[in-house]
Amino acid sequence: MKKSLGWLAAAMLCSAVPANADDGDFLKSFAGSWVGKGTVKTDADAKPIKINCKFASNATESSLSLDGKCTGYVVFSRAIGADVKTNGETYSGTYTGSSTGPAGLSGNRSGQALVLGIRWAKEVNGDRAAQLKLEKVGDNGMRLTTTDKDPATGKNIVISEINLSRP
Repeated sequence: MKKSLGWLAAAMLCSAVPANADDGDFLKSFAGSWVGKGTVKTDADAKPIKINCKFASNATESSLSLDGKCTGYVVFSRAIGADVKTNGETYSGTYTGSSTGPAGLSGNRSGQALVLGIRWAKEVNGDRAAQLKLEKVGDNGMRLTTTDKDPATGKNIVISEINLSRP
């Protein structure tokens, strides 16, 4: 079984057609520098690893680009990022940082979050599908949560959760 680095497919967006005004303001609210902590599991049955992360984000009215690095156990680190764009109705893009290669992202906005399906380059935890939720938390917070199906139980489980704030 391939190891899942549900490293937040966590982060996003590149541009094209302008989004509606609400989406534009929403996307722009993610721009800037972010730091935080969280956990990640290397696969569905692994114990969570504590991580520290730093991200830089660029955003326009129709796109978001998130580039970061997360470190765990002081000795390992992984560059992760996402570029997502909206056509005003849906969001799509690419997540980088998975051990399986670049992954496709697609989904919608739901309230103060982007809910994006992940299509891994290769099988992770028995399939190629997972979900990334990029959520605005107050004025200065962001949460990235990756969920996947546990192949042993069929239930959705949290693979990674990173809570970020502005430095």
